[in-house]
Amino acid sequence: MSAISCLDRFLDPLTEVLSPDVARRLVGLRPTAAVQARCDVLASKANDGTLTVAEEAEYKTFRLAADITAIFQAKAARYLARVSDQA
Repeated sequence: MSAISCLDRFLDPLTEVLSPDVARRLVGLRPTAAVQARCDVLASKANDGTLTVAEEAEYKTFRLAADITAIFQAKAARYLARVSDQA
């Protein structure tokens, strides 16, 4: 099982505590400009093969956070679709 698939299954119970307002906020969640800028710098260095060990760890953390956020957002979007179908 992939790490993303494992995270997806692990996070399934969180959909039980969503409300429409929270789900909409999750779907619209974006990184701050500063966080995005740092991720862009690290991504560029990763593509160039010039990351330091510390930067590689930081970049992996950002990527994990992005994956978790994307999973949350997908779950929230599915929740909103379900709720709107029931209305």
